[in-house]
Amino acid sequence: MGLLEGKNALVFGVANKRSIAWGITAAMQREGATIGLSYAGEVLEKRVLPLAAENNIDFVEKCDVTSDDDIDALFAKAKDTFGTIDILVHAVAFAGRDNLGGRFRDISRDGFKLTMDISAYSLIPLARHAAEIMPDGGSIMALSYYAAEKVLPRYNVMAIAKAALENIVRYLAVDLGPHDIRVNTLSPGPIKTLAAAGVPGFRTMLSHANKINPIRDTATIEDVGEVAVFLASDGARMITGETIHIDGGYHTLGLTVTEDDID
Repeated sequence: MGLLEGKNALVFGVANKRSIAWGITAAMQREGATIGLSYAGEVLEKRVLPLAAENNIDFVEKCDVTSDDDIDALFAKAKDTFGTIDILVHAVAFAGRDNLGGRFRDISRDGFKLTMDISAYSLIPLARHAAEIMPDGGSIMALSYYAAEKVLPRYNVMAIAKAALENIVRYLAVDLGPHDIRVNTLSPGPIKTLAAAGVPGFRTMLSHANKINPIRDTATIEDVGEVAVFLASDGARMITGETIHIDGGYHTLGLTVTEDDID
């Protein structure tokens, strides 16, 4: 039996087979979980629907996380389909290109609001609805990045959203803990995904992290999937409110140079 045999999981944010959300989906399905997928809009539909069909995933629903009506409708369908769920994965984020890169002080008010709404606030209503159909407890997890903790070039508005997301996770962990629902954050290092392609200078960030982190290697979507499976399993019963770094130890470094660079 797999670690997640008999469990139902809802995964928000699959974009294609290279997305971190898909790495999590594939790992959970391998371990026996029944999966339901949600994608952001019609642009992604042509990628997500065939991917779901290839992997025998029947529950695939579009959901605009800025719409309470959309969220209400999706969870009503999830309740009808699964009855109860055990796992919720929030892998949803968005920032306009004009608010990534450039000068931080030029972030627009509207761009800030939209990024915070989609990338951070959305976890709250998703968790609220998920909790209503998690009578036996469960695991909720969100995706962050080290820019939530330290300043990284050009990440700008998304860094602020990720910082808010990590704090939301901690508050939800306290709020939902008495219901045996655990809430944690996964914080991978740079990974080549569709979302990462929109971050200016991403290739340089990826190359640098690969050379500098203690493991001297880059995390993959499969690496993230393995950690997500653990957090969703009974083995992580006493872990909540945490940010789990999957970055080869990059976050532990105080000076991001190699020994060869030091005189």
